[in-house]
Amino acid sequence: MKTASKAGLYRKLPSVDEVLHRADLAEAIAREGRSAVTDAARIVLERVRKEIDAGLDAEKLDLALSGLADAIARELRSSVGYSLRPVINATGVILHTNLGRAPLAASAIENIASTAAGYSNLELDLAAGERGKRDVHVDRLFRRLFQDEARDDHQLSTIVVNNNAAAVWLALNTLAAGGEVIVSRGELVEIGGSFRIPDVMAQSNGTLREVGTTNRTRISDYEQAINEKSRLLLRVHRSNFQITGFTEQPALEDLVALAQARNIPLVEDLGSGALLDLRTVGVGGEAGVSESLRAGVDVVTYSGDKLLGGPQAGLLTGRADLIARMRKNSLFRALRVDKLTYAALEATLLAYVKGDHDAIPALRMMRASKEEIGARANKLAAQLRGLAAVEIEVLDGESVIGGGAAPSATLPTRLIAVTVKGAGADELLSRLRGAETPVIARVQDGRVLLDLRTVLPQEEATIVAAFGKTAEK
Repeated sequence: MKTASKAGLYRKLPSVDEVLHRADLAEAIAREGRSAVTDAARIVLERVRKEIDAGLDAEKLDLALSGLADAIARELRSSVGYSLRPVINATGVILHTNLGRAPLAASAIENIASTAAGYSNLELDLAAGERGKRDVHVDRLFRRLFQDEARDDHQLSTIVVNNNAAAVWLALNTLAAGGEVIVSRGELVEIGGSFRIPDVMAQSNGTLREVGTTNRTRISDYEQAINEKSRLLLRVHRSNFQITGFTEQPALEDLVALAQARNIPLVEDLGSGALLDLRTVGVGGEAGVSESLRAGVDVVTYSGDKLLGGPQAGLLTGRADLIARMRKNSLFRALRVDKLTYAALEATLLAYVKGDHDAIPALRMMRASKEEIGARANKLAAQLRGLAAVEIEVLDGESVIGGGAAPSATLPTRLIAVTVKGAGADELLSRLRGAETPVIARVQDGRVLLDLRTVLPQEEATIVAAFGKTAEK
C-alpha cells in the first residue's frame, strides 16, 4: 500500500518537457536560455522525487508543485546568476566588513561606469602627450585636502595600493628592511582575516623590536630601544578593541619629538583613516589622518573603504621624499590599483574637496540623527503592520560604525522589532536572506531588528515586499 501511494505521488510529477511548456517559465527561458532552464527543472524535480522518497505527503507535494516556477527561478539564480549580489544592510553596522564595508557615492559609481566603458588617460599626460603616472589623479586632491598639514621642510604626497595591509607592508619593506622596527607590545594587534602586525613585519624583512608591556608603554621604552639597527618607529591603531584600566601610552607629540631628535621616521597605521572630524557626529577618540600629519607623523597608512567612505584601497600619505622611495619599490607595481579604483577614489575625494559630506553614504549614515531615523522607522513600521501575521514595535537602540573603527562608539537610533507568527527569529532571518534581494538584519530578545540607519531610502519598498513574501510562507 505504501509503495502504491508513492507510485501515485510520482505520477503527479510533470515531465521536464511539460515544465518547459509552462507559461510562467517563458520569460525565464527567454532570459536565461532553454538549456539553463532545462537543467534547473531537472534539479528541482529530482529534489521533489527525493522528498517523496523521504515521506512527502500528497498535500505537501501539491504545495511544492504549485511553487515549481519559483523553485526553478531560485535554482537558476543559484546556478547561472551572479554569486556576488546586492543586499540590504539593515543591521545598523555602517562599515560592515561582511557586506562590503562602505557603499560608494553616486558620483563614484557614475565615474566608474564612464571610465570602464571605454579608454581613459590612466597613464597618459594629456597636456604633454607623453606617458604619465596614475598617482596624479588622486594625489592632487589629497594635496588640497592636506594643504594645511604640509610643512615648509616637508611637502606631502600620497600613493595608493590595494588595501591597508599592503600599505603597511610597503612602508615597512621600503623604510625598514634589514633593520629594526620599534613598536609597543600593546599595539601588536590581530584584526579580521588573521592580519597580524608581527606577521606583516616578518614578511617585510624588518625585525620587530617590542617595547613596553601589553597595557603600559612609556616614551622612555622607545628611547632605550633605539640603536644603530633602528630604522623606524611604528604606532598602530588598535582597531577593533580597547585596553582599559591601568594603562599608559606615549602621546603622539612625544613620539614625533623622539623620531625627529633621532632622525628616524615615524609611521602610524591608522587603519580606518577618517578625513572627517568624527567629533562632529558625536564620536570621540578616533584620530583622523589630518590630526596625525599635523602632529608631525612622517607617514600615515589607512583604508579607503572605511571611514573615508570610498573603494577598497590602502593609502599612504606623508613626507614626499619617503613616499617617493615607496613608489620606487619594485613591488609597488604588484600592489597598485586599477583604473576603477582610481575612478571611485577620485570622485569620493572630490566630494570632500567640495565639502559635500552627505554625498558619501557612510558619512551621511553617521550624520543621520535619531529623530530622522525614527521618522523613517515609523513610516516603514506602518506599512509592515498592514501585512498578515506580522507584529511590529519601534524602539530605541544603538548603531555602530564597524570596520574596526571607534570600537566603543555607538550612535543612538530607532529600531523596528519584527516577529512573524509561526516563524522564530532565526527562521525569519533565513527567509529574509533567501529573498530576491536579501535583507540582512540582526536578532535580539527573540525578535528580528531592523536599523534604517544603514538602509537606503529606495530600499524600504523592497524590505516590505520581502516581509510580505516571508509572512506568506
